[in-house]
Amino acid sequence: MTTSLQDGQSAAGRAAAPDPPPAAQVRGAAQGTGDAHGPAPAPAPAPARAPGLPARPLLPAPDGPRGGAAHRHRRKKKDLDVLEMPSIPNPFPELCCSPFTSVLSAGLFPKANSRKKQVIKVYSEDETSRALEVPSDITARDVCQLLILKNHYIDDHSWTLFEHLPHIGVERTIEDHELVIEVLSHWGMEEENKLYFRKNYAKYEFFKNPMYFFPEHMVSFATETNGEISPSQILQMFISSSTYPEIHGFLHAKEQGKKSWKKIYFLLRRSGLYFSTKGTSKEPRHLQFFSEFGNSDVYVSVAGKKNHGAPTSYGFCFKPNKAGGPRDLKMLCAEEELSRTCWVTAIRLLKHGMQLYQNYMHPYQGRSGCSSQSVSPMRSISENSLVAMDFSGQKSRVIENPTEALSVAVEEGLAWRKKGCLRLGIHGSPTASSQSSATNMAIHRSQPWFHHRISRDEAQRLIVQQGLVDGVFLVRDSQSNPKTFVLSMSHGQKIKHFQIIPVEDDGAMFHTLDDGHTRFTDLIQLVEFYQLNKGVLPCKLKHYCARIAL
Repeated sequence: MTTSLQDGQSAAGRAAAPDPPPAAQVRGAAQGTGDAHGPAPAPAPAPARAPGLPARPLLPAPDGPRGGAAHRHRRKKKDLDVLEMPSIPNPFPELCCSPFTSVLSAGLFPKANSRKKQVIKVYSEDETSRALEVPSDITARDVCQLLILKNHYIDDHSWTLFEHLPHIGVERTIEDHELVIEVLSHWGMEEENKLYFRKNYAKYEFFKNPMYFFPEHMVSFATETNGEISPSQILQMFISSSTYPEIHGFLHAKEQGKKSWKKIYFLLRRSGLYFSTKGTSKEPRHLQFFSEFGNSDVYVSVAGKKNHGAPTSYGFCFKPNKAGGPRDLKMLCAEEELSRTCWVTAIRLLKHGMQLYQNYMHPYQGRSGCSSQSVSPMRSISENSLVAMDFSGQKSRVIENPTEALSVAVEEGLAWRKKGCLRLGIHGSPTASSQSSATNMAIHRSQPWFHHRISRDEAQRLIVQQGLVDGVFLVRDSQSNPKTFVLSMSHGQKIKHFQIIPVEDDGAMFHTLDDGHTRFTDLIQLVEFYQLNKGVLPCKLKHYCARIAL
């Protein structure tokens, strides 16, 4: 009976634990030695249990050196198996954390993304703004591309991000490769600085037409050169690290801690900007260091006369990257816009070098991947891409004869006039004429190139902001004559204004730029004509100044 009870208990234990510990097996083997039919030793008395309850399985004895070692070996093996299992991130760590561990412990949360995001605010020229959540490594080009895609603008590679500092009245172009969050980190907490998104047609214009940016009287060379050097070779010298040209000329400099300005001869080299203490001498003993541009940026003054008492409106300054006030600025002022453009362009080239050329050649290379490679860029129309075509026959042909092309342009202008008359319902009566005239006066107000009731100075400021490139234009109301309009455009780094005069013919009103030789029923026809034909203008109309809204 004793043996059968022990066997029953062992069977019950095996059913409960299919893998008995080695210690129980060793003890069972020791009890089973000797004669199998002999009397077995009496087991330890089992505790009394209630009738009807199943027998409890025998647990392995934890005591004993061999049994304890085997038990620890089994637990260590199970722990190793658990450690070898792949870890699955817990989406709700706060629901299963240990009572001894803080809920906000960093180890309970999933690994944070290394590209942290931050919200920035970008303004347009009409002061409308848009908030964007961007990664920390986003570049200025990526922000522009993001706004272009969100607002469905045409990307002609002229969209630019500007840094505007209103408390000191300066701004600068943020280069396409610069990190926007790094630029914002240099701002003071109490400064009301802004990021502006607008077009800048002159951003890389010096790569296309360097002759407009480096006048001969401002450029010299540290070493002797054989023969005359073209503007393209000067541009290559700026990008190259071995040679460099020198930019020199007189500038007005604001004395440190004073309100007065002093005219001094300056010299720009790769190592920094210097000024001469003795006339125009370039000897080392007469040159003193003025500013470097490795840890500072060059800004253009937008209100130099008002804020700093500058002698001219063509000011620029050096500002260190760290946050600082007006005392940290090194203010300069040029005599004309051409001179300021030359200085600022040369400083940009010496500071960024080959990186600017890469930005110009590969505008879609960004860090954060916001730009879309699949979107085909739409470049602005150039003069060389427009040809006169004849579609009157069964097959179209290119008109190569200039005289024939001019006559076709005149006929097309007459067709525009006839089409405009039919569209506006002109029947020759005075009442219809007055109605059509009123319609013509209002039809152009929906165009992006028309700016209603802005002054001459405001028009010049808009054109300068968007780049003094040949063909940048806008149309505005005339302040001197309320019945006329003015075409303001840029050519040769200068802004020119042309009055659009109304002309009456057979009771109908037309617009003209050339004393009535070429007439148009409305301003839209006039602008479209001079976008295709130079006419009396110094060049064709290429890029219009527009105030976009975000």
